[in-house]
Parts: sequence; C-alpha cells; structure tokens
Amino acid sequence: MITIIDYGLGNIRSLMNWFSRASMDVNFSNDLSVIQASDLLILPGVGAYEDAMKKLKEKNLVEVLDKHVSAGKPLVGICLGMQLLYDSSYEGGYYKGLGFIPGDIVPFDEEEVKVPQMGWNTLTSKDERFDSSYVYFVHSYYAKSDFSEVVAYTEYDVKVPAIVKKDNVLGFQFHPEKSGDIGQDMLVLIKELEDDYISSN
Repeated sequence: MITIIDYGLGNIRSLMNWFSRASMDVNFSNDLSVIQASDLLILPGVGAYEDAMKKLKEKNLVEVLDKHVSAGKPLVGICLGMQLLYDSSYEGGYYKGLGFIPGDIVPFDEEEVKVPQMGWNTLTSKDERFDSSYVYFVHSYYAKSDFSEVVAYTEYDVKVPAIVKKDNVLGFQFHPEKSGDIGQDMLVLIKELEDDYISSN
C-alpha cells in the first residue's frame, strides 16, 4: 500500500494524478494507523521548512517516519519533502530535519542567481535513463552534502542535488509530477524502491 502523507503542506492533486496516469493505486491520509500500515510513504511539501517540521511533530509523524524507515520501508520525499529528509535547514534560522540523509539545506546566493529557481533545468545523472532530462524546479534552498547520496544534479550557480537516494529513502528536489513525460517515466524509481522492499521481505 502506497500512502501520500497529508500533513497540510503538499500539492496533493497533481501527485494523485501523477500516480493515476500510471495506474498506480495510492492513498492520501493523515490517519496514523493508515500511514503506519503502509508499505511505501510519499512525503510531499510546499512552503517553509520550519512550518513543515512543526506540522510533522504536531501530528506525531516524526516518530512514525523514523520507525517506517528503520523497518526498511521505502520513503519518498518531493520538493520540500525531499529537503526534510536531510539533517537540518538554514531557512530563516536553524531547524533540525528528519535526519535520514546527511547534509544541510542552505540558501542560494541571491547575488549570483535569481531566487527562487523557478522553471525547467537539465539533469546530469549517473542513471543513464535520466541523464540530460529536462525537469521543472521551484525552490529557494538546496541540499549541501558530500554528494554520496546524489543520483542526479542540476547546475544553478552550484551543483544542486535533484534526485537523491540513501538505502530505502528517495528524494526529488524538482516536481516530477509537473515534468511531463520524463517526470512520468521517473515513477519507475519509486516502483523499483517498492520492489526492493517487497523482495527483501
């Protein structure tokens, strides 16, 4: 069972349509019992890092996500949801994240680039299926890490992690659900994550 987590900060309709176009069944729920019973969780996000972490804590979802990942179950973060997977963020202060991927969320240099990065940009990827893909970004902060988790990145003054993966945790900084046919093709990464979990259990 795949569940998109409803914690009040997500672009849900487009995500639901993304899965629907691929004939993949997903739930959309804020019910902890449903979330806990799910095999794969999708953590969306639009807005501020501080607000997102506050809502996750208020809904007791931080502990639920910790247990989910510790059990080897797949977790996928999209846009702000991907940023929440990291250790911390410097968006408007300093805030601890979920800590599933080492690294910090930091601001772009506004003297060097227009902020937010809004629009289409090209990926460089070690996954040949998605190298040179053109995808849609909307964000003002990016993940800074040792790049060991990076599957694909884009250039925006700096190298910006765009697809990241560490064990059973996967993240997309861009919006695959708004990236046309190539974004639709990227659902295979979620299917592969799900298959890996199923095959190991």
